[in-house]
Amino acid sequence: MELPTILCGPIVRRVEPEQAFIWIALSKPYGIKAELFKIKQGNESQCFDYTSIACETETKTVQAGKNLYISLINVFPQTGSFPTNKLLGYNLLFDNSNGTLDLGSFDLLSPTHPHSIVYENLAYPTFYINEGTPSNILYGSCRKLHGEGADVLSAADHVIASSYIRTDRPSSLFLMGDQIYADDVADPIFKIITRFGKELVGQEEDLCAVDPRLEEEPFRQGLQQINGRQYMTEHFCKFTSRKAANHLLSFSDYAAMYILSWSPSLWELAHREGMFDSFREAVDKNEVYFAFKDCQSKEHKTECQQLQDRYQKQMKELAHLEEALYSVRRVLANTPTYMMFDDHDITDDWNLTQDWKTNVWNAPLGRHVISNGLASYWLFQGWGNEPATFTHFGQTMQTYFDSFHPGSLPHSNWVQALWNYDSWHFTASTAPKAVFLDTRTQRGYINKPKPVKVGRRIDEERYSPNLIDQEGWHRISTKLTASGWNEGEPLILVSPAPLYGIGLIENFLHDYMLPLRTFGLPVQSDFDLEAWKYNGKGFSDFLHQVSAWNPSDCIILSGDVHSASSVTSDITFRDGRTLTIHQFTSSPIKNMSYTGMWGAIMKFIISLNARKRTDRTIYRYCDHQFVLFQEEQESSTPYDYVWKESIRYQRINDISIIETHNNIGLLRDGGAGPVSRIIV
Repeated sequence: MELPTILCGPIVRRVEPEQAFIWIALSKPYGIKAELFKIKQGNESQCFDYTSIACETETKTVQAGKNLYISLINVFPQTGSFPTNKLLGYNLLFDNSNGTLDLGSFDLLSPTHPHSIVYENLAYPTFYINEGTPSNILYGSCRKLHGEGADVLSAADHVIASSYIRTDRPSSLFLMGDQIYADDVADPIFKIITRFGKELVGQEEDLCAVDPRLEEEPFRQGLQQINGRQYMTEHFCKFTSRKAANHLLSFSDYAAMYILSWSPSLWELAHREGMFDSFREAVDKNEVYFAFKDCQSKEHKTECQQLQDRYQKQMKELAHLEEALYSVRRVLANTPTYMMFDDHDITDDWNLTQDWKTNVWNAPLGRHVISNGLASYWLFQGWGNEPATFTHFGQTMQTYFDSFHPGSLPHSNWVQALWNYDSWHFTASTAPKAVFLDTRTQRGYINKPKPVKVGRRIDEERYSPNLIDQEGWHRISTKLTASGWNEGEPLILVSPAPLYGIGLIENFLHDYMLPLRTFGLPVQSDFDLEAWKYNGKGFSDFLHQVSAWNPSDCIILSGDVHSASSVTSDITFRDGRTLTIHQFTSSPIKNMSYTGMWGAIMKFIISLNARKRTDRTIYRYCDHQFVLFQEEQESSTPYDYVWKESIRYQRINDISIIETHNNIGLLRDGGAGPVSRIIV
């Protein structure tokens, strides 16, 4: 199989006046350099002048497999700094013994070619470096390849196309979690992922060496079959995802999934190779795992029909995704992009509780799979966020990737480095400056369940962790200070989970669905049962920390909850300090969840919630036990509160305060304050 040279990318990552980073994944080794151009519109509207910028290139490459070379290209000016608030174009040059190629050699610079990553008649992909002017930021999360509905990253492409030469075009893209769904993989692409993974990596890690039970049947065969991994992930990995029938396990699985998520290259190759089987073809090839083996039994026939229906439905959604991938690649090639993980990037319920974390660490296969998820996150997402913080990772990763030998010293060092790393959070050089919060590896856990209280209490700590503990907040403060941010300046906080949710929805999930899930009863896992408000102390710590930073304006961007909303809260602390927070939530990019029976229930709750909260103020306070109470009037707040707040939900369209269709947000400066447009 002849793999395409450019597997994925280019993707513009961190940019600032002193340097810019571009990420790319290739199937062959090349020396890579970058060219940058200052672009000015000529006298005729469709003509552009390109002035070369004298710059240097430093490229770091990790060979993550026999046919997988991932490079981060750092381009920086020879003197001074890059022009800011000016349209900049770039090209990449690929050198080897056969000569030099550029992006145009792969038809990426031809405006009329379907592979093109340029807008209109520009000669190169472009981006802006903002300085002194507010950034226009696209933000969203939750993009599942076979998720229901349109991929709204393609809608973001239309927004950029309509303003590609203007300074008010989107200047950054914030992806706030669940860029892939490692635990929820579509049946029709499972075999494509495993085959391409082997082609990319070549020397695959031996999972049987991690857990010898995988040598036994039916696990040895089921490991490679569609629908065959649910039992293994539950019992061998100690994961809790209920959609893990095709869970990514090996590093090659994760790598192939990322490339399929962001680039059409492997999709095109899969079609040429005839890799998209129908369900019947997959069954005839013995590529589908059945729990009921007797083909004549009623149970087998029922299972077969259910799997066939699932397969065909997923195939239709994947077709919609595939159509959007050319637009998705163009967005990523033209927009500085910052990415933070949430649970599905690794596995559902990742670090949900202390017991979960301990059980997975003590399960050799679970510990190994989490390491694979984190390693792939670093290579495909984290590395480009703030590259200087990962200088120590490169050699540790490369040493293990050279062998993929579980049980070796390089493997042990690799696992320890990933599990013990405590600085996945980062800042982005946008205006205002943004801090991305890691709410997965910095958690604090409750030792014992607290008793349920009755009355006006709207928060229970029976199950929920503090999403960032005190040490985590200290690390974030240190990073923020080192970034050059100063007290009194505006600040954006990116939290995968919203600080302010939609109350009736959260209460329904917490009071009814969470207990069902805790007792092992099946509930739809698309609804995330983790939020800041479920841990009163964690919520209070968040507010106190932001108040201590004292930004002039505080904006929270979040996703995760599969709906969009906009809320403003004015907080008053007992000592007289005040704080105003503007929170904008946008998700999912592609994974509409309010469908079917549960969707009908949730939509009904949403309609009730919207009527209750539209055009009114909600009053809430926190007592000294970190219990949150809601009041009808501000005057009902007792004198000994720790802090109190007034909350207002804004309409995001003409009729509602909530959007449940697939959506992505666009944050911009509204003159009188930040505003967000929701794109569906």
